[in-house]
Amino acid sequence: MNRVNLIQESYQRLFPEKEFSYLTDMEYNRRLSNFNANISYSYNRIKINLNLQWKDIDDEIKIGLIQHLLLKVFKKKNKKNTVNIELYNNFIKNIPTLTPKTKDDPVLNSSFTRVNNVFFSDSLEKPNLIWGSRAYRKLASYNFHEDAVTVSSIFCDAEEEVLDYLMYHELLHKYHKFKHKNGRSSFHTRAFREDESKYPQQNEIEKKIEDIIRSKKGNKRKEQKQKNKKENFWRFMLG
Repeated sequence: MNRVNLIQESYQRLFPEKEFSYLTDMEYNRRLSNFNANISYSYNRIKINLNLQWKDIDDEIKIGLIQHLLLKVFKKKNKKNTVNIELYNNFIKNIPTLTPKTKDDPVLNSSFTRVNNVFFSDSLEKPNLIWGSRAYRKLASYNFHEDAVTVSSIFCDAEEEVLDYLMYHELLHKYHKFKHKNGRSSFHTRAFREDESKYPQQNEIEKKIEDIIRSKKGNKRKEQKQKNKKENFWRFMLG
């Protein structure tokens, strides 16, 4: 099965009652992050871009990925759950075991070690651990494709209990993975919510997180005001 026909094969398995009348293009590249992919669709053209790591993956799994993308682009309300999509989802769940661990940070590593020991009995393999941008809404995240926990850099000097609380939530995603049903992936399952509620002193820690966000935002505004003053001064001096 060649790479152009792979899109057509995916479409026809997904929509056997429909005629396939599209031009297709499929490209592997290094521009996308690990095991990522996207789709572009116009009136008569479908193009799939895949990270280079997909090149040697079995075609049946790639068909599931392409079907997943096709359902998104055609915005089907009644999502289909094909055998290939199941293969794709099972593959995604196991990507962390294939992903090289090249990103680490001593502060985040200490947090991971504490949380893994206390709550997971040291059963979790260490993911990539990354400080992200100064985000105030998305405080932390877990990326299955990169097996990476990313924490907003506003917490780089936070207390251990705050950092460990954020780390615990993201490691629960790694631990529970996700469930796929009726074309939808659920990351916050009942089991996830039950384990999430077991973390001690949640209300007190969440109050500390709110205080950190409020404080950091205030500092950010002060920094911006000072920057504006300096810029205005130099504009005045330089005429």
